[in-house]
Amino acid sequence: MLNREWDAIVKSLERWREGLGDPSVTMVAERYRRSPWAVLVSTILSLRTKDEVTLATSKRLLEKAPDPKSLRALGEDEIARLSYPAGFYRTKARNLKAIAELLLEQYGDEVPADMEKLLAFPGVGRKTANLVLVEAFGLPGLCVDTHVHRISNRAGWVETKTPEETEMELRRILPQKYWKDINPLLVLYGQQLCRPLSPFCSACIIKKYCRQTGVGKTR
Repeated sequence: MLNREWDAIVKSLERWREGLGDPSVTMVAERYRRSPWAVLVSTILSLRTKDEVTLATSKRLLEKAPDPKSLRALGEDEIARLSYPAGFYRTKARNLKAIAELLLEQYGDEVPADMEKLLAFPGVGRKTANLVLVEAFGLPGLCVDTHVHRISNRAGWVETKTPEETEMELRRILPQKYWKDINPLLVLYGQQLCRPLSPFCSACIIKKYCRQTGVGKTR
C-alpha cells in the first residue's frame, strides 16, 4: 500500500464517520478528561461487551470508584454488581480489584504509561494496553480488535491469523500518523457496514481498496 492510498482510505472513513460519534472507550476517555484510570477500567469492561453496555457500566463503576483507592475499598461482589451485565463481569471484577492493588502498591496510585507494565496486569492484553496509551496518554499506539483484524484481512492489506499479528504488520505498513485513528474508524465501520457476515459491500466507501477476501454473501 502506498502512502497516498492510506491517505485516501483514512480520509474517506473520516468523512463517512462525521456525525456518528465515537466508540465507547473514546467517549469515556473524553467524559473523564482522558483519565488513565477511567480509560483502563472502561477498556477492560468493553471486552466482549456492546458499546452501550460499556458506557453504562463504566459510568456506574467510575462514579463509585473514580480512582484505584476507591475501587480497592469495594468488595469483589460489589465491583461485579456494578460491572453487570458486561461480559465476564465476575472475572473483570476480580482483575480490576487486583489491578487497583498493584497500582497502589507499585505505582503510587497512577496508571503507568508503559506497554510492558500494562501487559503485566491481569486481564490486560495488547488491545487494552494500546487503547490506554492512545486514549489516556496520547502516545502512538495501534489498537487491533476483532473489527480491525477482520477488515484488514478482508481488504487484503495484511494476511494474518491473529489480532497481534495484524498489529505488528500494520505497524510496518501503516503510516504512524494514522495509528491512533485507525481503530475508532474501523470499529464503527465494522459495526455498521463491514459486518462479519453479509457485509454491506454495495455501500462501501473504500471498496476500491478492498479485495473482499473470504467474502461470500454481501448486501
